Amino acid sequence: MRVLAAMSGGVDSAVAAARAVDAGHDVVGVHLALSRMPGTLRTGSRGCCTVEDSNDAWRACDLLGIPYYVWDFSERFKEDVVQDFIDEYAAGRTPNPCMRCNERIKFAALLEKAIALGFDAVCTGHYAKVITDADGNPELHRAADWAKDQSYVLGVLTHEQLKHSMFPLADTPSKAEVRAEAEARGLSVAKKPDSHDICFIPDGDTAGWLAEKIKMTDGDIVDETGSKVGDHGGANQFTVGQRRGLKLGTPAADGKPRFVLEIRPKENKVIVGPHALLAIDELKGIKVSWAGLPIAEVATGVEFDCYAQVRAHGDPVPARAFVTDVTDDGVSRQSLTVTLGEPLRGVAPGQTVVLYQGTRVLGQATIDSARSLARPELP
Repeated sequence: MRVLAAMSGGVDSAVAAARAVDAGHDVVGVHLALSRMPGTLRTGSRGCCTVEDSNDAWRACDLLGIPYYVWDFSERFKEDVVQDFIDEYAAGRTPNPCMRCNERIKFAALLEKAIALGFDAVCTGHYAKVITDADGNPELHRAADWAKDQSYVLGVLTHEQLKHSMFPLADTPSKAEVRAEAEARGLSVAKKPDSHDICFIPDGDTAGWLAEKIKMTDGDIVDETGSKVGDHGGANQFTVGQRRGLKLGTPAADGKPRFVLEIRPKENKVIVGPHALLAIDELKGIKVSWAGLPIAEVATGVEFDCYAQVRAHGDPVPARAFVTDVTDDGVSRQSLTVTLGEPLRGVAPGQTVVLYQGTRVLGQATIDSARSLARPELP
């Protein structure tokens, strides 16, 4: 097969490309330039897609003896990922930019261009597995190493995208083995730190970064009874579950910490309360998509058993879910309702819920609302 290897400049994508070469595929490496700031530098494990990363990707391709290209996707990244991140926070939601990047850049824009150029598949260093069923249809599953499993952030992939996706690290038992293989192959990235945090906010100061992009207005912080307990400099800089940085003027009666329970940007209000009130057991999801062909219950609307995961490295919890068809302004779409068998805390609108059955990823939705079935509505 003709395979386009997405080269991030990290050890995972380098080893994935090497394995694709070993498998006999015709491999071409490509690094995605997601920023038009050529002086952008990497700081330890913060950030990615920097000048250093591009050079590391080139060195890996040179060692493997495969062609190497840099594709400028910076404008699309700015519009589809960065601006989406800003817009979501402005609306009081907490987005996951890695989900948007995988959905709109790595497995939409990149794959679309790869297919147009005659490639059969895109290869990445994600820890996930594509399994083909008896009828030849692809299914997305967790990787062998659950500690490194990245199937959550790939839950946005569609049936057509999965048919052209290749994850050579799927059955690797540990990241340590990948690093050892990279060192044995002579890849310079063998000991390179993993990237983390938001790539376009490399200093990790999300609130400070947002303050430069969103107009912040002073407002009230109220408790679960509606009583004012403090002031804030902009509701959009908070997220559900946040404890630090609240600077409350009125301490709780029991002296215990309070957490952000809800953000209401239209009222410019932040609601705080005790940790116990963070417990959520029902989620409503929009922008629903299915990883591969949807299971039969999706079409019938019948409730089905599954596991729900709301963070990339969070623990899945048992759940029951069902799909309903709704119409907004003449446009039909699916709505997902998930009832959790175990409560989750710190769940915010804008996050992504990914559904599993066993190791198989069923699909995902953007959380539109999260509530406790036992807790009364907040004032």
